[in-house]
Amino acid sequence: SVGCLHIRPVIDLKTPRGLAQVRAIADEITDLVLEFGGTISSEHGDGRARSPFLERLYGPRLFEAFRRLKRAFDPENRMNPGNIVASPGITEHLRYGAAYRTWEPATLLDFSPQGGFAAAVEMCNGVGVCRKSLEGTMCPSYMATRVEEHSTRARANALRAVLSGTLPPSEFTGRRLYEIMDLCLECKGCKAECPANVDMAKLKYEFLHHYHRAHGLPLRNRLFGRIARLNRLASRVPSLANRVSRLALSRWLLEKVAGIDRRRPLPALAPETFTAWFAAHRPPAGAPRGEVVLFHDTFTTYNVPAIGRAAVALLEAAGYRVVLVDKKCCGRPLISKGMLGEARDHAAWNVERLLPYASRGIGIVGLEPSCLLTLRDESVDLLRTDAARAVAGQSFLLEEFLIRERERGLELRWARNGRRALLHGHCHQKALVGTAPTVAVLGWAGFEVAEVDSGCCGMAGSFGFEREHYDLSVALGNRRLAPAVREAPADTEIVAPGISCRQQIEHLAGRSARHPAEVLRDALSR
Repeated sequence: SVGCLHIRPVIDLKTPRGLAQVRAIADEITDLVLEFGGTISSEHGDGRARSPFLERLYGPRLFEAFRRLKRAFDPENRMNPGNIVASPGITEHLRYGAAYRTWEPATLLDFSPQGGFAAAVEMCNGVGVCRKSLEGTMCPSYMATRVEEHSTRARANALRAVLSGTLPPSEFTGRRLYEIMDLCLECKGCKAECPANVDMAKLKYEFLHHYHRAHGLPLRNRLFGRIARLNRLASRVPSLANRVSRLALSRWLLEKVAGIDRRRPLPALAPETFTAWFAAHRPPAGAPRGEVVLFHDTFTTYNVPAIGRAAVALLEAAGYRVVLVDKKCCGRPLISKGMLGEARDHAAWNVERLLPYASRGIGIVGLEPSCLLTLRDESVDLLRTDAARAVAGQSFLLEEFLIRERERGLELRWARNGRRALLHGHCHQKALVGTAPTVAVLGWAGFEVAEVDSGCCGMAGSFGFEREHYDLSVALGNRRLAPAVREAPADTEIVAPGISCRQQIEHLAGRSARHPAEVLRDALSR
């Protein structure tokens, strides 16, 4: 509104030519700004990047007064040396330079859009927005601890130190780097909120892949990474599995053997899986709006099939014939544990079965944000194929799909409502999609929606189940989310698309949150 431009020229600071470009661009921009009566500082201070141009901005007489003031109050030049006066050139003290070199690890994920793994790390320019604590999602571990080591910037700096040779290459799979990366909750907040869009979650996935190849895969990672397989086996005897999982002895053993905290209740298995229900389900005659694929995730299938049933009812009421495909787990649990080879196999299987629908423009609708959005994000990075990109282009969260279809003429009839809803968005949803579609669709159904600016709920999939992370998980949940839910009036509908978020809400606030599919299905006019 006042002509402040934020630009990020793509310049290679590792070459003499790039360094010369920096000096030339800065000189030319400064002259241009002064020609039109502007300022090079705008809302920012005058640090190392701008100090060399201040004499040109203020003139020699006023700048000499700056020097005299500095000498009078700081004769030994101890306070912020090199800033404002006596500043070095703009290309001095740079992180990079013509002699800077990095080595490039072989990666399973595709980092070519960033120019490689090292370049993706170097996207962090040290601004430190990840050290905020008042709003947004980035960076939950820093918000809870206020320790620099647990910020996105620190993780990028540690990776860069290894890749640039400041630390030996062996540290890339070293324990100390693992400790620095460990408290990254993989929320993807940095991908959306960092000014440089550093994707630390993606960097962590790749790091874990290399780390576990060097040191072996722990039992707990195998259990959580292959949760779909475990749920499928346990669903054959759900009542027995639930009783065993609730036993104090079982929880003690899981904590001792696998490091799964006994204080965190394990999600129960449903008596009937969603796929079993769907096989017996009779859809209504006719589907004027055609087919839609429901990407039924592991948790909808085995733990909360009521959400799947609600989605089917909603989509059928909208005039669609719902289709399930013979899919595998989306791969999200595998990816989060660095099991990228298995995740790539899952992605290939799913893309092969979804492509016939995507190629015909048939929507692929998901209910669990982290699962559906894996199709849009990591599956593309793992496979690097046009088929994966085609499937990604037709994959939608339920609320996104309803908005798209409304623009194409979809009409749903809603009962008169006027109730209030308190919405907690999933981290991956907020980073890749935003919560606006959920707010909009709930608004169609007559809800007055308030959002909790709570950042990450602290669960982050399996993170909140892990013994060494449980206390941090609880601290994050109690930071804003749980108090907001506790304070909400009893007649307020608590809405959370993510299963982990709903688990945390129930665990800390003692209230049940529902998925948007359930809330919307119940709001339909009968």
